[in-house]
Amino acid sequence: MDAKEKSLFCARLALEKKANNVVILELKEFPTLTDYFLICSGESDRQVKAIALFIEEKMAEEGIYPMGVEGMGEGRWVLLDYDDLVVHVFLEPVRLYYDLEGLWIDAPRIPLEEEG
Repeated sequence: MDAKEKSLFCARLALEKKANNVVILELKEFPTLTDYFLICSGESDRQVKAIALFIEEKMAEEGIYPMGVEGMGEGRWVLLDYDDLVVHVFLEPVRLYYDLEGLWIDAPRIPLEEEG
């Protein structure tokens, strides 16, 4: 699975757990350490953790494991680092505060496939 396929796969998983405002940013053309950001949010710390754990579990079933996981204990901003994809699962107010989409305003957005 390439980085774009991973990002779309994780986006579908986030949506299964009712994540809000799921966005994929393509960062290949920027001087970053990753190719894609998946950004989404949950309405409670419990939902944030559930989204992140579900993504981590389903990626592991595909034989893909994160290089690092941050923030799982608090559930305000969980980061899953898959090297070429970094998944950010935010509590909505924290997402608004850090505004990664605004920071990377010039990064192309990858459209999510419409689910039938």
